[in-house]
Amino acid sequence: MKLRVEFDRETDARWIADVPELPGVLAYGKTREEALAAVEALAREILRLRSG
Repeated sequence: MKLRVEFDRETDARWIADVPELPGVLAYGKTREEALAAVEALAREILRLRSG
């Protein structure tokens, strides 16, 4: 399953990665890459829990 990840940057320079198709699935990171890795792990866990 492919999911879209959107990025934003806070005023304190933290990155936010968000998966719009999975409400509430977002993660912060010091870098864009850290935020992406964190949100990917969270999205996988949410999808695993939903599938049973």
